[in-house]
Amino acid sequence: MENLKRNIKGAYTVWYRDVVRFRRDRMRIVSSLVMPVVYLFLFGSGLAPAMAEMGGGHIDFKQFMFPGVLTMTVLFTSVFSAVSIVWDREFGFLKEVMVAPVSRVAIALGKAAGGSTVALFQGVIVLLLAPVLGISLTIAQLITLAGLMVLLALMMTSLGILLAVRQPSMEGFHMLMNFVLLPMFFLSGAFFPLRGVPIWMDLLSRVDPVTYGVDPLRQVALRGVVPVQFMDVIALRPLTVNVIMMAIFAVLFLVPAVWLFGRQD
Repeated sequence: MENLKRNIKGAYTVWYRDVVRFRRDRMRIVSSLVMPVVYLFLFGSGLAPAMAEMGGGHIDFKQFMFPGVLTMTVLFTSVFSAVSIVWDREFGFLKEVMVAPVSRVAIALGKAAGGSTVALFQGVIVLLLAPVLGISLTIAQLITLAGLMVLLALMMTSLGILLAVRQPSMEGFHMLMNFVLLPMFFLSGAFFPLRGVPIWMDLLSRVDPVTYGVDPLRQVALRGVVPVQFMDVIALRPLTVNVIMMAIFAVLFLVPAVWLFGRQD
């Protein structure tokens, strides 16, 4: 029982450290709105004329992009939260943590929880743009979106830890992240519908974990905005299927991430 309490306290400390670092970095909080604004109002406005016929003209492209931008925020925040593992290793802080009388599993789980919480915070900030785009969200929708963002954040934070745990340098981690994240993001259908795409793209999107995060966020966020008869144009699969797939990917990433973290020297 004493060991359990110590491990819970250790996991909480790691989680709290990440949350405090985010809370104190006000520039990071403010800048988290800059990229979504750039994508929505510049990229979105530029592509809107070309996508005007989507859904028979009943779907506003910036509204269609909004869940994708929300996913982008959660995705990149989640994965790059794992960069602190590489940073702490370079500056020796990780070595001090690893020799503490706390299970390494607890440390890894605390790290996953911290990254997921920070990603949720940034996702909530981006949700403030919804009224600007004419997207009205009910309390039930907000709660559902928060739950989906937590699951997406946990899945991608686990992937970040899995990739960061063996990376010796910041440069290598960033290069690996760009090599992995950008294809995953652009194949997810965040900025374009995955209906009628080439077969190879359809197959890759089916094994892309991010696809199962974009789809439910879009379905929930645009419910009541897009006419029901046109939701089939943008919805890929039932909401429950997306949730189950995200949970499966989260476990597939988290288990080896925790195992590899525990085997660090």
